[in-house]
Amino acid sequence: MLTVAATCASCGLNLKEGDTGDAGAVLIVIVLGAVVGGLALWTEFRFEPPLWVHLLLWPLVTAPLAIGAMRLAKSALIAMQYRHRSSEMGL
Repeated sequence: MLTVAATCASCGLNLKEGDTGDAGAVLIVIVLGAVVGGLALWTEFRFEPPLWVHLLLWPLVTAPLAIGAMRLAKSALIAMQYRHRSSEMGL
């Protein structure tokens, strides 16, 4: 789900050379962790659900958000590498 295509379908740019590293993952972990943690605390103090509700709810919320956000972050980082003519892209 998080692999990048070998080439761009529109222009044929070689995308294998683009390396996003861990920048996207770090950003997603920090931001999503703060948001989901805040929502979990708000849910706990507002509704006081049993522990099993938290154990069921938050992984189901976090996993799709993390995957979707990671795809966006990865594509944005590759686009920024291309935009700024990064040497890593072979340009």
